[in-house]
Amino acid sequence: MSPFSSRAWPALTVVALATLLAGCIGTGHNAPQAQRLDDQALATDAAIRAAAGQAAWPERQWWRAYGDPQLDAWISGALADNPRLATAAARVRRAESLAGLTESREALQVEAKGAFKRYSWPTDGFYGPGELADRTTWNNNAELGLSYALDFWGRERDASAQALDQAHQAAAEVRAAELELTGNIVRSYIGFALHHDQRDILAATLEQQRQLADLAQRQLDGGLGTQFEVSQARALLPETERQLEALDETLALDRNQLAALAGKGPGAGARLQRPRLTLGAAPRLPSALPLELVGKRPDVVARRWQIAAAAKGVDVARASFYPNIDLVANVGQFLTLGRLSEMLTHAKTGSFIGPAFSLPIYDGGALRGRLGAESAAYDLAVGAYNQTLVDALKDISDALIKADSAARQATLADQASQEAQRTYDIAREAFRRGLTDYLHVLDAQTRLFAQQRITAQVHALRLAAQAGALVALGGGADLERGPGDHDLVPARVAVERAAR
Repeated sequence: MSPFSSRAWPALTVVALATLLAGCIGTGHNAPQAQRLDDQALATDAAIRAAAGQAAWPERQWWRAYGDPQLDAWISGALADNPRLATAAARVRRAESLAGLTESREALQVEAKGAFKRYSWPTDGFYGPGELADRTTWNNNAELGLSYALDFWGRERDASAQALDQAHQAAAEVRAAELELTGNIVRSYIGFALHHDQRDILAATLEQQRQLADLAQRQLDGGLGTQFEVSQARALLPETERQLEALDETLALDRNQLAALAGKGPGAGARLQRPRLTLGAAPRLPSALPLELVGKRPDVVARRWQIAAAAKGVDVARASFYPNIDLVANVGQFLTLGRLSEMLTHAKTGSFIGPAFSLPIYDGGALRGRLGAESAAYDLAVGAYNQTLVDALKDISDALIKADSAARQATLADQASQEAQRTYDIAREAFRRGLTDYLHVLDAQTRLFAQQRITAQVHALRLAAQAGALVALGGGADLERGPGDHDLVPARVAVERAAR
């Protein structure tokens, strides 16, 4: 090698690299503009602060707080095989596969190919094969190619990270779908229990109306009553029986609704027995809101993964402005004329190794357009996260306000029912002794059963308010830490957690 060439190579390399970089397309100042809300900057209200005394989040199977084995079994069956969750689970599997596909581009690529062809050449003509006329020869090749992306600008790494973040997002969305499903089942189940209570009240109403009708008839027979009182007592019976029939229809529809939510046929719902719900302790919030909220609500977690994926998308688009440099190598056996056995000889072997690059110089604005689109996607993701976080805090505050109010209403409704029962008992005893007329008894009875219906509704409202609070808290979710933390959970682990 000459002295000039040995000294010139480094300088030429620097000049070539500078030329390549100078030839790159400009980004056009495209960059994300949105800012994510500070989790700790959002003010919380008195309801959240009052509930922050104990850091006791609900369990993952939060519906077990109601102490109803039938509900537990029903939800377990719904989660095991449900069409509503199948689509979400398929999205997770697809995202996981795409993450693996993208990550594979960072690894060494090895490809083997070959062709073994037996040529029968035509007779020589105007454009004929010359000396090969009327001959039969082998024309073979076998190659082993290797390529490796040097990834100086981190494009492949960012693409892999983006795909992994999207898999995490899909896993969190499965958890959100599961939470929505269980919340809908519990709310329908509470309505199912309420309709049973209302039917009991109506059945008791019908029984007492019959007793009063019999009593009115005995008073008439004893000369102490009137036919008008007997007619009044009996006139109420058909309407009460109609209401009972309507409630039986409602209960049948409740069973169908629960069966549909669980992904089962109506026959499965027909086997449902009367619910046995009890109300446990009211849910409490941790003291570190809203930071703890971000790690518990699956919808908020999904939005955080969406931001992380969008940020990596911007990095990938930005890296596309720089040269793409790969290391390539190839070794192969080539044979144009000769015997097939000559393929294995050293004389037929060829190889090469070296860098290969591609440089965008002019593309009509395609790269700038892609960077602008990815930057806008990041801004959209940040906007969605900010709105989701605000809505989540509102949901929690609303749920706690409703749960606290429902508890107080339930206490007052119980007191009102006790007073209405006492008034009815006094009026009924006075009528039995002939000290008052039937209208007083009818009025007291109407007030009693109206109050009992209100009390049943308030208790169902309290159960539903507790369910709303548990769902608002994320249903006991304990998802992996979000983007920005150091020990991210791999996509496969996230998928397995979401499937459990």
